[in-house]
Amino acid sequence: MESIVFLGFTLYAWITIATVLSMFTVLLFTKLRADLVFLAAIAILFVTGVLDAKQAFSGFSSTSVVVIGVLFVVVAGLTHTGVLQWIVKNLLGQPDSYPKAVVRLMLPVAALSSFLSNTTVVTIFVDIVRMWSKKLGISPSKLLIPLSYASGMGGVCTLIGTPPNLIISGLYAEHTGTQMNILATTIPGLFCLFVGVLTVIAMRRLLPDRKAPETAFESTTDYTVEMLVPSDNKYIGQTIADAGLAEVRGGRLIELIHFDTVISPVPADEPLMGGDRLVYAGQVDEILDVRDSHGLVNADHHVFTMSEIEKKRQFHTAYVTFGSSLIGTSIGEGTFERDNNMVLVAVSRSGHRIEQSPREVVLQAGDTLLFECPAKAKIHTEGLTSQLQFFDSPQVPNISSKTLLSTLVMLAMVVLSAMGVIPLLQCAFLAAAAMLLLRCCTPDQAMKAINWEILMVFAGSVVLGTAIQQTGIAERLAFGILDVCGTNPIVVMTAICLVGTFATEFISNTAAGAMFFPIMYEAAEKLGYEPYPFLIALMISVSSSFATPIGSPTHMLVYGPGGYRFSDFMRVGLIMNVVILTANILIVNIIYPLTPLN
Repeated sequence: MESIVFLGFTLYAWITIATVLSMFTVLLFTKLRADLVFLAAIAILFVTGVLDAKQAFSGFSSTSVVVIGVLFVVVAGLTHTGVLQWIVKNLLGQPDSYPKAVVRLMLPVAALSSFLSNTTVVTIFVDIVRMWSKKLGISPSKLLIPLSYASGMGGVCTLIGTPPNLIISGLYAEHTGTQMNILATTIPGLFCLFVGVLTVIAMRRLLPDRKAPETAFESTTDYTVEMLVPSDNKYIGQTIADAGLAEVRGGRLIELIHFDTVISPVPADEPLMGGDRLVYAGQVDEILDVRDSHGLVNADHHVFTMSEIEKKRQFHTAYVTFGSSLIGTSIGEGTFERDNNMVLVAVSRSGHRIEQSPREVVLQAGDTLLFECPAKAKIHTEGLTSQLQFFDSPQVPNISSKTLLSTLVMLAMVVLSAMGVIPLLQCAFLAAAAMLLLRCCTPDQAMKAINWEILMVFAGSVVLGTAIQQTGIAERLAFGILDVCGTNPIVVMTAICLVGTFATEFISNTAAGAMFFPIMYEAAEKLGYEPYPFLIALMISVSSSFATPIGSPTHMLVYGPGGYRFSDFMRVGLIMNVVILTANILIVNIIYPLTPLN
């Protein structure tokens, strides 16, 4: 089979190309889990004989993948001891202008993202920025895109800051036997960060000035109506369903109060009693029709407002994530509320509450949902992260002596690895063990911190890179690029980085790094140059996704809270892509001059 050649590619190469294209098509246009898609791709390459067993499962034993897994535990120690909260408290301050606010925000975020998961950093900072922007009198949409950009640019400043750096450096070590220094990308990364901060400040007029989505929820008196059941009402004794009081024109019943007992969600077979309080959510003018049709009377006040939440209830704000199974559906179609012990009260889109019954709204990515639930109810938001991102109920750890301990453990890991005293993998294991022994996090917290889905994607990306190189695709593409771009190494470096930057707008940066590593490596060798500087430039490029909200998980995290539209990222991000690419090529060739192979 391997001897069959068509258009310069063997049959195995065509199987690999078809697998890769199919895989990314599925990821873009379906809601299937990424780890299952990557696992299916590995299975196809193995079953068809493209890769043998050792190659097909090499990703699971890859040093870079193991390092990423162990670092999850280190990050758990930092998170649960309040390191992030301490930095936020002491570094943000009260700047008196927008440029100063951008600098005070982007630099700490970038510094943290150099050592921690950028999604962890952004998740914690989103709520902080929302509150901070109110104090500064700045729309959150002016700061949340810079927040996401800073996390991405900061991640490339160390090998452990972003997965593609670990993947590419790991593959380089396998090919050459030489380990990259953990700070190999620090100077180029800092230069690109400096240029990026200046670019954001210069483009501040292009950043949208959107109304924060949660402002639509500041007073629920606009869309909740409370009515009382008189003692002589003819519907007393009937169930809520039989009385026709569950679903009414313009809204639905979200609470029923028997004396001091709050019932929510309200069962259809709940009997109606005199003195009951009925709370409806939806379009107020239409809901009030039920007052006259069913002989109800106005309550003396609304049951709840955002500024005065009674002890018997609490609110949770969530944003519909990209790829959520809720997109294209309405909450009323399924059993989501009953399964999760919460009631949908309102839906906001682009900062404006949607004027219809919330359970009937067909949801879109980025929609803001306001849920109400009993105060003592345990809402397990962790299990809903693939559908919704909750922001208003974070656990805030106490800042204590363990905050300093976890920070020292992380710094020791970086210093020992950077000085070459201990290899990065061993440093990561020692740091993780120290976090557990010093009780910076519990074993349970450490295990929960490991994202197995992400690890599967990383392992799958390594295998795809192996297949692309093993089947000769990388070599053919490298020759093709040389035919188009000539033999100027800087032109070739720029061309591959440009394609890599474009690709990472639509696929994960980890997959882009693994796919473009063999192409860049082959191109450098064909030109007769040491691949090292080419790969440093590639690391920065595949993490430079600024133009689409699906280009980075952190963009998805700020999309809903900022009330953004898809075009907002393109308007600012396309310019950022060009600026950072130019800065990347410039600084890499200054710091790491091209060296001919011996």
